[in-house]
Amino acid sequence: MPITPATATHSPSNGTADAILLELVDEDGVTIGTAEKLAAHQPPGRLHRAFSVFLFDEYGRLLLQQRALGKYHSPGVWSNTCCGHPYPGEAPFAAAARRTFEELGASPSLLAEAGTVRYNHPDPESGLVEQEYNHLFVGMVQAVLRPDREEVASTVFVTPPELAERHAKDPFSAWFMTVLDAARPAIRELTGTSAGW
Repeated sequence: MPITPATATHSPSNGTADAILLELVDEDGVTIGTAEKLAAHQPPGRLHRAFSVFLFDEYGRLLLQQRALGKYHSPGVWSNTCCGHPYPGEAPFAAAARRTFEELGASPSLLAEAGTVRYNHPDPESGLVEQEYNHLFVGMVQAVLRPDREEVASTVFVTPPELAERHAKDPFSAWFMTVLDAARPAIRELTGTSAGW
């Protein structure tokens, strides 16, 4: 696994770990500052930049990931292919490509912007709040997946009916349907109408 600021262990001279900073934004997505990651998710939440990736195989099936059980936020739930936060000053596209490789061990063979969506989703399990200005990306993955088990418990490719069946019985992230619905026009453009998205 590549070492990045998100995965490296930092040990400054005072013995504390470096904080992971997120980019705070206004309602138009303009950067207004930074905040430590956990602090930004404490109620009521601070609006920050995020990204969500939806990758598909050559059959038009969506790659879902089940978040690792050890994650502090939304552990064990199913969600879109990859999601996360750019570092301050990092382009959302670069962050999406970087994080997809870090989590899944595979780079997208195609990745395109699919708009933005702003939402406020409290997580009833953790008490944390997703107050995000989210950049959406759609694309394809053809490489063999090698998930980082610290991040990803499981993966599966699903058709729309398989997603509906899984969504009815398994827990999903609080933000999943919001980002999926916002990305649907770009998903349909990518997969074609026959895929059913």
